[in-house]
Amino acid sequence: MTQYIIKRLLAAIPTVFFVTVIVFSLMRLIPGDAVTKMAIADGGGVLNQERLDERRAQLGLDRSWPHQYKCWAMGDAFNGLPGLGGCEGGGLLRADLGDSLRTHNSINDLVKERLPLSMELVLLAVLLAPALAVPLGIISAVNQDRPIDYGSRLFTIFGLSVPDFVWGTLVVLFLTVYIDDLTFGALQPWLPPLYEPIFDDPWTNIQALILPALIIGYRLSAISARMMRSTMLEVLREDYVRTARAKGLAERPIILKHALRNAVIPVLTIMAGQIAFVFGGTVIVEEIFRLPGLGRLTLDSVRISDYPVVQATVLLMAIVFVLVNLVVDLTYGLIDPRIRYS
Repeated sequence: MTQYIIKRLLAAIPTVFFVTVIVFSLMRLIPGDAVTKMAIADGGGVLNQERLDERRAQLGLDRSWPHQYKCWAMGDAFNGLPGLGGCEGGGLLRADLGDSLRTHNSINDLVKERLPLSMELVLLAVLLAPALAVPLGIISAVNQDRPIDYGSRLFTIFGLSVPDFVWGTLVVLFLTVYIDDLTFGALQPWLPPLYEPIFDDPWTNIQALILPALIIGYRLSAISARMMRSTMLEVLREDYVRTARAKGLAERPIILKHALRNAVIPVLTIMAGQIAFVFGGTVIVEEIFRLPGLGRLTLDSVRISDYPVVQATVLLMAIVFVLVNLVVDLTYGLIDPRIRYS
């Protein structure tokens, strides 16, 4: 088991490396650079090219892309070697994500401030998704081609077809505009309160996050419920299920004890693969509900081409994606004893 974990972690290093290279390159292909956008945002009026060039030199944006990447990834670790000097900070090798081009604040501090909200939002969505998907998939499979099956399939199709930002926009419109009209003033328009850390005000924290978590978790549950239905239908046709029924075992133990353990493994794989998309969904949902999380920080940084912040947030999402897949692979062995690691 230990060797398997080490091999998987070592195999993840090239993946993370290629993610950093791709994000680093794509950010610099966006039209306009950070200095120009910051000058426009600050009401710079007529932009002075000389001052812009001077500012780019101060931020190190006048250097070549390989040199900028080296400074971001390795920092001052190799300043003593010819051709590799001129960098400040520790770089990724020393867990230093650098400073924001816009605010000059440490990105490590920004991440520490914003990450707990996003992690809590993702955790709520991931907990809500299987709580809805597994029972829905089982009920749909057991009642195949009956009205309840058609209803659950329609429910999942809506979750797959309508994007998170559409649901978020509709919810905000309903809570702020339509609820007053539909109830003829009997109910007052309502929006979730401003976010508060869970240890400061647990009730306000739950109120602020429950709707965004439901919106994100709905799409994840729709995907998982369809997979749960398909795998459960397949497992229920297996010989060992027929044997259990022939021996007179009750239907509930057959489904929950024998069939579910085998049917849920592909669902775990689907949910693990969707974790990255859940993080991606937080970008828009946090913006709609004005939540100061990592997703909103990423979106704000993209708008002003704050390269280091975007690179840091996307890198964190990639690392989370790799670690979640590793945890799910290890969970397989707990669910199905036949699985062995080498």
